[in-house]
Amino acid sequence: MADGAARPQRRRHRPGGARSGRPARLMTRAAILAVDQGTTNTKALLIAADTGEVLGRASHPLGVTIPRPGWAEQSGEAIWGSVAGAIAEVLATTSGVEVATIAIANQRETVLLWDAVSGEPVAPAISWQCRRTSERCAALRLHEAAIVAATGLGVDPLASSTKLAWLLDETPGARARAEAGELRAGTVDSWLLWRLTGGTAHATDPSNASRTQLMSLDTLDWDPAMLALFGIPASVLAKIRPSDSRFGETCAAGVPSGLPIHTMMGDSHAALLGHGFADAGQAKVTCGTGSSLMGVTPGRVHSSRGLWSTIAWVKGERVFHALEGNVAVSGHAAAFAVRLMNLKDEIELGTLAASVAGSDGVTFVPALAGLGAPHWRDAARGLLTGMSLGTRPAHVARAVLEGIALQISDIVFAMDADLGTPPATLSVDGGAAANDLLVQILADAIGRPVLRPGQLDLGARGVARLAAEAAGLVSDRWPDGERDRFEPMMRGADRAAMLSRWRAAVEAAAQPAG
Repeated sequence: MADGAARPQRRRHRPGGARSGRPARLMTRAAILAVDQGTTNTKALLIAADTGEVLGRASHPLGVTIPRPGWAEQSGEAIWGSVAGAIAEVLATTSGVEVATIAIANQRETVLLWDAVSGEPVAPAISWQCRRTSERCAALRLHEAAIVAATGLGVDPLASSTKLAWLLDETPGARARAEAGELRAGTVDSWLLWRLTGGTAHATDPSNASRTQLMSLDTLDWDPAMLALFGIPASVLAKIRPSDSRFGETCAAGVPSGLPIHTMMGDSHAALLGHGFADAGQAKVTCGTGSSLMGVTPGRVHSSRGLWSTIAWVKGERVFHALEGNVAVSGHAAAFAVRLMNLKDEIELGTLAASVAGSDGVTFVPALAGLGAPHWRDAARGLLTGMSLGTRPAHVARAVLEGIALQISDIVFAMDADLGTPPATLSVDGGAAANDLLVQILADAIGRPVLRPGQLDLGARGVARLAAEAAGLVSDRWPDGERDRFEPMMRGADRAAMLSRWRAAVEAAAQPAG
């Protein structure tokens, strides 16, 4: 890396059409209660319906259990508890607000199974990160063409389909109970809706349903052939409704009763809308525990580069398609490095990485749960390579941030090839995107500007915006606000060398252990 690239280069970018100033504050303001239920924490934000201003927020942490290598699961009750707790806290600590409606953004692909009467989970939730169904996926490879044609998703443990089949087969008595109509199943949005409405509503939206590998992209309904292939009884599944539907009303302890629930979306889809992207040719990457690069497409795009077709959202009768690439370990790689290097936190990791101008040839591949898009190498494992006697902890820290950015760059280049016309810029959001150096490395790796909004809670902003429109609370779009613009600063030769080292390391990481 060139010496000048050690310090991120950014400048403020004001998008055209943004409003200036704020309206006079009223005694009581109508607000959307936006719930952003993520892998490691749940956030609840009160967002002004008229301006999109964040009036209050609360965050409750959430744990992930690793019962054995490659497995990842969560407690359904803990997920619900984090949501109820965040809602109670934000309402208790924010004054002058009247909640008009609730909107939900949620971690995707995580799947739950619960009792249809009591509402109690019958097994832990299998996390989207979990790889326990790798063998099931291997046995399904001969059906991959038909699966992709119907659902847009390739065969990989990331999708919910094999996770739900595993729950039904491995939870004692579950399959018989499911076929008898005694159980319900769904992704996190369905689970939260069930709990918020006291079990009166069992529904999901196409953005979440499209990630299960059980929904037809043509009909936007559960695909009978996929249900038969994966062994899923239709009776356990939620009804698929447009993303901006009125899904029900609250009737749960600790939550104000009678609040309408407008809008449910997967968190990455919600973030895309939060960026203000509803037209083709725009792309964003969400850097959270994992990463999701997504761009709206004019219609369904069949990828030849390892990306997946999905539904961005459905607004009324209008369907928005998208192309997406996912990696399982992104921001989580920084947390992993913090623990491995016995550092205090990710801030210390970033400070250490910024103390050197480059990684001195050290490369880290964060394949800690396999390699995701565009490689899809489930057996790949994390790799640290290129060290010498001169390697210092700062070089390793720098390599970790580079590895996070370079994983994303692979997806950017794949999307460029699939779309034909590469997006001129890339926008970024998510917790890891707060690291200036990481965003600068990403700009250097892809060789184009990266824009970062001043407000990074774009999943909550996206669902809140759609809910405000659906509830008739706002007629025009919220102002986008300022964005930081990171220009690529790396010399072409240095960039080529970094990409070459990265590609060699990825090939090595993908090789089965001897």
